[in-house]
Amino acid sequence: ELLPDSERLTKFGRILRSTSLDELPELFNILKGDMSIVGPRPLLERYLKYYNENEKLRHSVRPGLTGLAQVKGRNNLEWDKRLALDVEYVSNISFTLDMKVIFLTVIKTLKKEDITIIDQTPLKDLDYERSHKFEKQGAKM
Repeated sequence: ELLPDSERLTKFGRILRSTSLDELPELFNILKGDMSIVGPRPLLERYLKYYNENEKLRHSVRPGLTGLAQVKGRNNLEWDKRLALDVEYVSNISFTLDMKVIFLTVIKTLKKEDITIIDQTPLKDLDYERSHKFEKQGAKM
């Protein structure tokens, strides 16, 4: 279990996070061909068992540095919406859509929009959120 961001990030780390410069190392993965500039953001492997069949479509393309979910709310979106936007991207992939996402990413980065503030309550992990959702649904049945 990781420490909360407020305890593990240095002042320099906070600056990198607030300017999205902490994403720069992923450029090496793009150059290697492991990632694309645009596509669903890579997520933890442990989340796989919590995807529904439709959400698994997000893995039919390379993960990206940015994507629809990042330009339409980033970490301010609930998991269901984030994953739905990933599937929407995969279902409508095109050069035009990629250019739109890149343009919106640049704008959001320059405006510092939708960046998680260190002391805010972060989005719960997908496995935590979905396992509790399933427990609640099971209790109602």
